[in-house]
Amino acid sequence: MSRRTTAAALAVVALAAATPAAHAGGGRGGGEQQATGGAKGNNITATTKIQTTVAGSRGGTRTGGLTSADTNWTPPACWYEPAFTPRQIRAQVLAFRAIDVGMPFFPVGIGDTVGDMLDGYYKDGTYKNYNLDKQGKGMFWAAVVNPNRKDEPGANACDKPPFWVDEGAVPEEPLAVTPKTLAAYAYDELPVPDTQVTTAPNGRSTVNVPTYVWLDKARFKPVSVTATLPGTGLSATTTAKPVGLTLDAGTDDATLHPASGQCPVNADGSIGAPYVRGSAGRTPACGVTYRRASGDTTYPLKATLTWEITWNSTNGQGGALPDGSFGGITDVPVQEVQAVNR
Repeated sequence: MSRRTTAAALAVVALAAATPAAHAGGGRGGGEQQATGGAKGNNITATTKIQTTVAGSRGGTRTGGLTSADTNWTPPACWYEPAFTPRQIRAQVLAFRAIDVGMPFFPVGIGDTVGDMLDGYYKDGTYKNYNLDKQGKGMFWAAVVNPNRKDEPGANACDKPPFWVDEGAVPEEPLAVTPKTLAAYAYDELPVPDTQVTTAPNGRSTVNVPTYVWLDKARFKPVSVTATLPGTGLSATTTAKPVGLTLDAGTDDATLHPASGQCPVNADGSIGAPYVRGSAGRTPACGVTYRRASGDTTYPLKATLTWEITWNSTNGQGGALPDGSFGGITDVPVQEVQAVNR
């Protein structure tokens, strides 16, 4: 199918927005599971059928997404996955032919024009009779876009029309879905908790007196997301484990503890140590000492938790993905030392 032909057909599809949902099955095309087709640019697309499940503590109801420590890496914005059976492709063409039925804003016969264009590719062109003789023996793979990255330039990289892949065959397509694709998709879905630290003493810091900072070990635990593509046998689990906290005092008039500002995870999974009454003069394992009062405002103490990311899959593949980070800000008021008159 030429790009001009495809573009013309998809322009009609985009304008109509009335085509029934396609029904896509798994890699073998045995079941007819409901899925949603669509169009983007010069491409007939599908909506991903990847399903995810979460294991481990979410650390509360408020969660956020990770930022990769590797600025040159992000989860993929698009890929190709099994989407349509031969019958479903034929059903799509018939649906396109019915576009202008009862729709006065479209020229008479435009549906048949689009149908002819599609038939020139799937019925009488590259493929014969929609590959109906191969029903149950493979699938048409189509481009899908990562819903978390639909606005990124990379979402336009998958620009091929649906192509046939026999059952059990590995498509010669670099952007075809793999276990590592699923692992990266799960990376985007990891529900890490907000990095809200506890500070002490008294909720208000004092100049030249250390402020203790710590994280509750019960809230910050490893969390895993398993991404599965039904009907393909492909599944991957991505696990995030907290490995350290980095502090930024929010002002140059402060000393971090430790000096690097990087607080490691303790053996019991906690970070830092809670303030104990009478410890104000001691140096905390994790904290900050402010050297100047904040006046009528506060200092934005930023705490960024680093998560180590690993993955494994049903076919034995696995390894490490770039560390992820997620931060939060605590507003810290800092007062001058109060003199005591005796």
